[in-house]
Amino acid sequence: MNLKDQMMNKKTWAVVGATDNTSRFGYKIPVIMKEHDYNVYMVNPRKESIDGEKVYSSLDELPEKVEVVDMIVNPKFAREYVDKAKELGIENIFFQPGSYDEELVEYTKDLGLNVVLDCVYATLKNE
Repeated sequence: MNLKDQMMNKKTWAVVGATDNTSRFGYKIPVIMKEHDYNVYMVNPRKESIDGEKVYSSLDELPEKVEVVDMIVNPKFAREYVDKAKELGIENIFFQPGSYDEELVEYTKDLGLNVVLDCVYATLKNE
């Protein structure tokens, strides 16, 4: 089983960059993941709730340790979340298109974390 499939089989995720803008993937991804029975925590320091669900300002506020962090933020913001994931012992980072650059990917791998570059939404939509 490849790394992407291994991550997709894990059911507890944090979505960093969650938004209440229904046209953006930061909204669509948590919705489709919940439809596929994932336990999803939304993370965005500028939101308190989305559709009545709590939004967390950082990974260390989550009520349980997640298995995968899904990045939907600009690479310049993603690095701090990669560092926090490493600190919290979260080994899996799933970068959405636009959330990474080559330097960030190398940095994340150098920390010993598992990295997938793909789209969760497209993956689940095609199942």
